[in-house]
Amino acid sequence: MARTENEDREDRILDAAAQLIAHFGYDKTTVSDIAREAGISKGAVYLHFESKEALFEALLIREVMAYALNWLALLEQDENGGTLGGMYKSMLYALSDNPFMAAMFRQDRHILGNYVRKPDNFFKRFQEGQATSPRFAFVHRMQEAGALRDDLDPQVITHIMNMVAYGLVSMDGVIPAEEMPDLDDLIEGIAVMMDRALMSPDPGKRDIGKQIVREIVDEARQRHEQLENPEQEQTEQ
Repeated sequence: MARTENEDREDRILDAAAQLIAHFGYDKTTVSDIAREAGISKGAVYLHFESKEALFEALLIREVMAYALNWLALLEQDENGGTLGGMYKSMLYALSDNPFMAAMFRQDRHILGNYVRKPDNFFKRFQEGQATSPRFAFVHRMQEAGALRDDLDPQVITHIMNMVAYGLVSMDGVIPAEEMPDLDDLIEGIAVMMDRALMSPDPGKRDIGKQIVREIVDEARQRHEQLENPEQEQTEQ
């Protein structure tokens, strides 16, 4: 289906917002700045988004979905993508490929600014508890399928995974860049450790994870569509 002019313009607005906010932060980026970067008038921005906050939240939703689809694409390309380490490796590569998403993951105040202080912000409205996060869902379903050792609480495994991911996107503020190992070596090393510590030795279980991730991403896609079309969801109910 051909894209409309409005859709193309909206993408240009969101692209401009992503670039400026990633560099200057939410607080220091104005709608006028975004319009200028997108090559349109300020009024044209308001035809798509009623406020800077609404624009930012649309950007957050878009980036979450782009991250999930990139994660799935990387996993599908990896012959070991069905293991816990393979899934986690794809997730970390997808996170490192998207600086905006990495800032969201660690809720970087420099990038997100005063937005996170709003009582009904995106993170508070759609925040997933650890026990309902995609990573927890993956671990829990892998254990149910017999692909992952089940003598550890899935919430413990998920928490460890979250700690490692947060450390990966935050360590540049702690350790000088010249002292850090190569990013690819780190991610590959983490994947090997995950599989050796937690995966079932049964080789027949090594592809199960791909189908589980497909299901999780499809569920995320459905939530994304509901966020984009809340009126349609209410009508269907």
